[in-house]
Amino acid sequence: MASRRGQVETPTTPDERVDAVASSRAAGWSLAGLRILMGLLWIQNVGWKRPPFTTSAGIGRFVQLGVDHPVFGPYTWFSEHVVLKNLDAFGWGVMFIELGLAVFLTLGLATRLWALVGAAQAGAITLSVLHAPHEWGWSYWMLIGIHLVLAATAAGRVGGLDGVVRPIWRRSRGRMAALLLRVS
Repeated sequence: MASRRGQVETPTTPDERVDAVASSRAAGWSLAGLRILMGLLWIQNVGWKRPPFTTSAGIGRFVQLGVDHPVFGPYTWFSEHVVLKNLDAFGWGVMFIELGLAVFLTLGLATRLWALVGAAQAGAITLSVLHAPHEWGWSYWMLIGIHLVLAATAAGRVGGLDGVVRPIWRRSRGRMAALLLRVS
């Protein structure tokens, strides 16, 4: 974004503004570290969310905590009448979503998309256990906020695969490349 006279121009498009933040070495690498940290957090979370799915351990226990200590009535009803009755399907779904979060955030690929998925997943967790005993509520709001920062700043463009493959996608005229540009 330099002009012919060597002066730096102000970024005008949203993509240029994100690139300007990412091009700052300290900011870019700080965001990369935060992104990788979130990927590692999801890797750890996947470790205790594995079959068999019961209400006495793992994900089932936390869904049950959400029913026993409601945060938002409609979500509690959904958890009790839909999720708990189909715990195996939901358990597998959560496990694969969080595995995807771990892999894609750690690698920095399709980071914007996966950061939004992370914010949504953290929101679901918040609605499940915010009022449960011995939970620190701010940790869930922090998770949501961190994922929104990662999405807004396209944190995979520095130290991630997004930064490597975006130039390739930019040169391509295909729909898939255009979609991948938007989610990276």
